[in-house]
Amino acid sequence: MENGTAKCSEFHFPFQFYLVTLITLLLNAQPSAKVKNGSPMSIICQADISKKNDFQLRHNFTVFKNGKLVFMITSDKGEARYGIPMARSSDTGDYECTVEAGGKMKSSNSLHVWVTGMTKPILTAEKKEVLEGEVVKLRCELPEEEPPLTFFFRKINMNSTPKEKHVSELYRNFSTTEFAVEDGDNILHFDCFGRRYVNLELETSEPSNRTLVTVKEPFIKPTLIAKPSRNITEGDRMQIECSTVVAQIRGIEIILQKNKTILNSVHDEKHLKYSTVATVEDSGEYLCKVEQGRASKMTKLNVVVAELFPKPVLTASAFRVDENKELTLSCSISGFRKANFSILRRNSNGDLQWLKNSRNLTMRVYVNNTGSYICKAEVKGIVKESKPIRINVYGELIWRFRSLAIEDLICLDLIGSDFSRVGLERRRKLASLPFFYLLPSVVLGAKQLSCHYHSQEMVLFFKALPTLSVVSGLPEVVLGKPLWLICRSVMGTPPITFTFYKGGEVKKIVVNNTYATFLDENIRQNDIGGYKCDARNHHSSGMKTSNVLNITVIVILAAWQKGMIAAFFLIPIAGAIALTLWWFLFKKKTGNKLFFLISLVMNALQLKPCVCFRSEDL
Repeated sequence: MENGTAKCSEFHFPFQFYLVTLITLLLNAQPSAKVKNGSPMSIICQADISKKNDFQLRHNFTVFKNGKLVFMITSDKGEARYGIPMARSSDTGDYECTVEAGGKMKSSNSLHVWVTGMTKPILTAEKKEVLEGEVVKLRCELPEEEPPLTFFFRKINMNSTPKEKHVSELYRNFSTTEFAVEDGDNILHFDCFGRRYVNLELETSEPSNRTLVTVKEPFIKPTLIAKPSRNITEGDRMQIECSTVVAQIRGIEIILQKNKTILNSVHDEKHLKYSTVATVEDSGEYLCKVEQGRASKMTKLNVVVAELFPKPVLTASAFRVDENKELTLSCSISGFRKANFSILRRNSNGDLQWLKNSRNLTMRVYVNNTGSYICKAEVKGIVKESKPIRINVYGELIWRFRSLAIEDLICLDLIGSDFSRVGLERRRKLASLPFFYLLPSVVLGAKQLSCHYHSQEMVLFFKALPTLSVVSGLPEVVLGKPLWLICRSVMGTPPITFTFYKGGEVKKIVVNNTYATFLDENIRQNDIGGYKCDARNHHSSGMKTSNVLNITVIVILAAWQKGMIAAFFLIPIAGAIALTLWWFLFKKKTGNKLFFLISLVMNALQLKPCVCFRSEDL
């Protein structure tokens, strides 16, 4: 095919009786196989037929597009013309011509025709006038185009970038969509255009007609004010008011919020009020929002609340106190004295326990007074709370035993007793079991006893020392093996700092609640220094030191060493036995005097044979 013309090959018929001997088909497009949308175009099929005789021959022409019949004509002329007055994108395709004459039929080659560009779409809007919060429904149509198509819708607002949506249609040449009418929209314009792919090329239509839609406000932007003003002082009553003007009150909602927290809201009303006693925390940006359906408008207002007085400050005479000592807490406000003060303690469950309505509090403390304390100050109904302070109360270990009568108990009887199983009897058995009353201290070690009598009750105080022991239980270690020591303090206010010593040298420091361990892997045979440990917490009694633990180092000899030692001792013994036998044999011949000389020699060598001499033998 050249220049928009398709040519059929020639066929010759050798037999004389056929009327038709040759058919040639030509298919072309005018003015060209590629035309612009809206231009006239013709598909021309020409048949060149050779006949044997001169006679009139009728031709049956058929034109196909993409395999579908689009044109058919019977003519006695050798040409058929399929005319398209205004070519559209839908006319793009592969065309083919078929002719039948004299009982013979031939088809042309395929001719591709391309109509560039697309028709102008048509846009319609469901309403020409809408309210804020409503939607505008649009319909865009490309009546002369065939799917698949993509439709693009645009919302054009003055002084803003157009908003665009697109919808793909596989089986129809129109599409619909919706645009929401937002706050600030008043006069809107809409249009659309279409796109499609032809021969892997993208074609875009021109924009549609522009449709105008006017917008009405269902209500005006809300008014937000603060009374008495936007700048007030703590303790003053503050009122926030929000209002609007609405055409239809049904369905209206007014919401007042601060920092995304809703303070108040009303339904089906045009006015909202919010009142409170102002505090510094009430400073900030307030937002009033009015909503009805999908419509929404908002107004913001910044409010400043001046501080009436700063937060109080709680101070203590000490943060670490020994039990039975006095603690003073004081609450104050910088540059401000006229306030109602109260001092409180925060319990373990988080609740506040009131202690005293006063600026100052002095009390004698015990271990259970350990905790966090705060103070509050109130002026003109404004209450402010101080930062909490932590008070730790420390004391020594106390064991308390309660008896029926004081005369039934003698202090000295308890010295040296097993404190874990106290069961004293004097004249009669105690009716009540012993119990612990613990103040922070280190564990029981060396026992010091004092007796106190108070309200028909005898209390025994034992100062506790840490105890140092070997984990294995025996104060000995094999040379070359590690030594594992443990220092215990099972009672006391943690944390407790344990320090291990070897001789006078610090070997290890451990912070724990009740005990600590030390592993000495460097045991030497000449280690003669004792081990000890000390324990310390925050009690003013200071550090407690354990007993000194002396360790026996056991030396285990190797087999060859044992053999040498055995040989060293057995050889002299064997020699002594041999000399003794020789002496008995020699005695009979030489007499006792010579034997006495030999015995003296053996005594000098410290062999000392078991021999007795009579005085008459000397």
